[in-house]
Amino acid sequence: MSLWQSIPFACILLPLAAAALTAALPTRRARYVTGFVLLVQTVLSALLVAQMASGNESYVYMMGHYPAPWGNEIRVGLLESVIGLFFSLVMTLSVLGGLFVLEQELLRDRHSLMSALLLLLSSALQAEVYTNDLFTAYVFVEIMTISAVSLIAAHDTGRGQVAAMRYLIMNLIGSALFLLSIILLYDLTGHLLMSPIHDSVAGLRKSGAYRLPLTVVVALMCGGLAIKSALWPFHTWVPDAYGTSTPAASAILSSLVSEGYVFLMVKLIWRMLGPETITATHVNDVILVFGIIGMISGSVGAIRQVNIKRLIAWSSVAQIGYMYMGIGLGTAAGLEAACFHILSHAAAKALLFLSANSLHAVSGSYRMEYIRGSGRRAPLAAAAFLVGALSLIGIPFTAGFASKWFFAQAGLAYGSLRMILVFAALVISTALNVVYFMGAVIRIFSPAEDGLSRPDKRVGPLRYIALAGLAGLTVLLGCIPGRIMAWIAEGLSRFG
Repeated sequence: MSLWQSIPFACILLPLAAAALTAALPTRRARYVTGFVLLVQTVLSALLVAQMASGNESYVYMMGHYPAPWGNEIRVGLLESVIGLFFSLVMTLSVLGGLFVLEQELLRDRHSLMSALLLLLSSALQAEVYTNDLFTAYVFVEIMTISAVSLIAAHDTGRGQVAAMRYLIMNLIGSALFLLSIILLYDLTGHLLMSPIHDSVAGLRKSGAYRLPLTVVVALMCGGLAIKSALWPFHTWVPDAYGTSTPAASAILSSLVSEGYVFLMVKLIWRMLGPETITATHVNDVILVFGIIGMISGSVGAIRQVNIKRLIAWSSVAQIGYMYMGIGLGTAAGLEAACFHILSHAAAKALLFLSANSLHAVSGSYRMEYIRGSGRRAPLAAAAFLVGALSLIGIPFTAGFASKWFFAQAGLAYGSLRMILVFAALVISTALNVVYFMGAVIRIFSPAEDGLSRPDKRVGPLRYIALAGLAGLTVLLGCIPGRIMAWIAEGLSRFG
């Protein structure tokens, strides 16, 4: 085995080990260690994508000296490497833009803990992307849940503590359903590795045996991950959780954590259960309907907000709905569109939260009446917010436009009621996106109201570097969507 094939293992282990170190370091050193580790992880992930895109076949890496089913396996393919790179890159830029301004957000004795939590979260995300067995997936799902709850609770305010508790309760319910599905599936198949489970499930489906238990397994597994990723109607915790967190935590929770659960569902559906099983049990129909309702209800909720941070949080509900709409189509084209939207939403949503915090720094509030005119005091942050908003609206040459184009193409394959539902959802959601995002943009670039005091603060250079990187990533995805989608399609075809 070549040395480069150990990169995924390093991307999981390096931040996991560094998390223990940073928790014991002084604040300044903890920040630099965190930034360095995430940068190394991103560089390694880029090298892995280069290797996989050059024609190397997918492979399985055994962690430790014990073979499966006693040991753990990770599987590496083109799709996993692309998703892993984007997760690592967005994490690095979000930390760069948010971790170094914590003095205004957290008590000083919590800064090192924040660094450790971010590293744990990054390790868990990479493990979810690469894992090849259900037990490891569950373990890192729990690590990610604990890290995310702690990031929300770190902002020591009353609303922050309530938001963390609501997040914890909903995620514990999701974890319980997910664990129960693993237990039942192991009882049905006798396996925890994804490939043997796929073969066993295919045999059960063809024979017609255990049809009801298999349907229950699929419903519990998809339902558990849907709750954890905030699919409608399990989304009520989102506005408070994202709206009360620190800048880095808001950017990461909204752009990576939910997407990590969505990608895990894509992986379990395509590699383990098989899309035929999902369609045979009609769970995909439920996912499709919930996704479309989420697209509309999330946008309606955003329109009603007077706080720009909560507006962006409600937008996340709508964007998660897009991903589940693609999954609910139950086709390769739908899953490919969902994977592309994972990338586009990750970049745009992190960009929006960090730019909104920069506008807050010069206006003193997240409320719309105070945000008015902030674009003239922080023009680069306002421009970054505009790029993120245009992307989620779906303006050409942005990542969001490419996502909606791919969703429309996936819907066209049906030529039936589903096609009508997909197109109607895209049109209505896009129109609603225009209403609330353009309303916010107009306020940002309008002259400030007289009589409102403004803090004399400036946005630091590291924040601008992060904003520029995320804005560039959003535009890049919109300019070369064909190349990225070709990688996704090829990776999905090797997924079996």
